[in-house]
Amino acid sequence: MKNEVKKGFYFKQYTAPEQSPFEKLFQIFKELITHTSGDFDEAISWLRELDKEYQLTDEKYTIDDFIEDLKKKGYIKEELRDDGSGGLGITAKTERAIRQQALDQIFGNLKRSGSGNHKTKHSGIGDEHTGEFREFYFGDSLERISLTESLRNAQINHGIGDFRLTENDLVVEDTLHKSQMSTVLMIDISHSMILYGEDRITPAKKVAMALAELITTRYPKDTLDILVFGNDAWPIAIKDLPYLKVGPYHTNTVAGLQLAMDMLRRKRNTNKQIFMITDGKPSCVRERDGSYYMNSNGLDEYIVDKCYTQAQQARKLHIPITTFMIASDPYLQKFVNKFTEANQGKAFYTGLKGLGEMIFEDYETNRKKRVR
Repeated sequence: MKNEVKKGFYFKQYTAPEQSPFEKLFQIFKELITHTSGDFDEAISWLRELDKEYQLTDEKYTIDDFIEDLKKKGYIKEELRDDGSGGLGITAKTERAIRQQALDQIFGNLKRSGSGNHKTKHSGIGDEHTGEFREFYFGDSLERISLTESLRNAQINHGIGDFRLTENDLVVEDTLHKSQMSTVLMIDISHSMILYGEDRITPAKKVAMALAELITTRYPKDTLDILVFGNDAWPIAIKDLPYLKVGPYHTNTVAGLQLAMDMLRRKRNTNKQIFMITDGKPSCVRERDGSYYMNSNGLDEYIVDKCYTQAQQARKLHIPITTFMIASDPYLQKFVNKFTEANQGKAFYTGLKGLGEMIFEDYETNRKKRVR
């Protein structure tokens, strides 16, 4: 009698992966250090409070032991503060770890679409590997076939006793036509980003750190510049992201857009784009004489018109602007709609939940197509 191999799923109770006491605390520490904008003392103070409430440590491994391990592993160092006192601060190694955690939190949640559900026509024969697999189609070159995955499929589909490899078992590593993208990410750091009892700056920082880590590791030929805008706009380095704070600023969207376009003019890549994360209306512009015109009451027509002019200018330069609006006020949505129409870009009205996934999906979509 021929042996039949039954296929199915085996379910068992979830078992958490084994982690050392240091690893468990380090996961929490990285989250806290992001929320405290790189303030080590404040992060440890919060960690001690969490330890009291949830018994994170025991007599064998304490918070003080954790701090010593952070020193030994190179995650913190002694530093001299602005007031002349000494203290502990995080190192570049910790900054990289925070960016990687942000990437895992956001990019790890994205659902990978199956074959036939691509958002672009340019997935297929190409020279840039995506790290994903798809079904073999007639015309795919033989060197693109993933032998390991194909043999695995054959064993699952036919069993070892009656092993055979058919066309339906074959999978190939998906590739993309190589395209390079230059992106400027604008982050609103006006005071409203921490008003109304909601921390909006931390999710924005996480998105920026995750996007930076994605580009530097997966798309090293792409470029990412980050700028912040309040009363004025200025660029910040990727390493400065964990320390980013909100200031007592108005919202000078015009200055941010002008700086973003100046940055992109210097890039040689054909594909260029601006991502803007903001939660409020434009309320400030800088005049030619260096003075500031500010108005926080409603939408000021003078300020708004200057925003529309910048949107049109970006369109002439073939730079699409994608606005991620963390606000639901109808009059603000009306402004963003008109702003988006002037640029022929895109707008998303979103809360903080899902912001990262939305930006990542839009980035992946845009870099797979030629932006004209």
